[in-house]
Amino acid sequence: MTAPQMITVTSTAFQPDQPIPARLGCDGDGVSPALAWEGVPDAAQALALVVDDPDAPRGTFTHWVVLDIEPTTRSVAENAVPAGGKQAKNSGGKVNYYPPCPPSGTHHYRFTVYALSKPTGLPDGTDLGRALDAVDKAAIGRGRLTGTFSRGR
Repeated sequence: MTAPQMITVTSTAFQPDQPIPARLGCDGDGVSPALAWEGVPDAAQALALVVDDPDAPRGTFTHWVVLDIEPTTRSVAENAVPAGGKQAKNSGGKVNYYPPCPPSGTHHYRFTVYALSKPTGLPDGTDLGRALDAVDKAAIGRGRLTGTFSRGR
């Protein structure tokens, strides 16, 4: 997705390019971290959140997609869905957040917030490919926070 990088995404759980706490992984509580963002363009009519792992053995694994978040939203609490958001299916075929759970080694988890020129209008449970395509077509800005995760040694 090629929208310009203009949004700053942060988390109280981890710093950029640093380890995500073990308790947020599949062997812990497995909940989504709290996130905050700023720099959303005024033209945004909706936001989307995409969490993925580009290091997955079979190609990028998408852990969470939340569509049509209210454009004035600037944060989401731990283990919560952002205001107004509709969850699409993840790469595991489920309509929820799938926590970091790499089979081996250290993986990178990208938490990307997209500013959209219009809401996607897609419902909860939308197919992953359709959801990502809608985000790509409507994205006018983005920002990303990347964290690393590896399971117990």
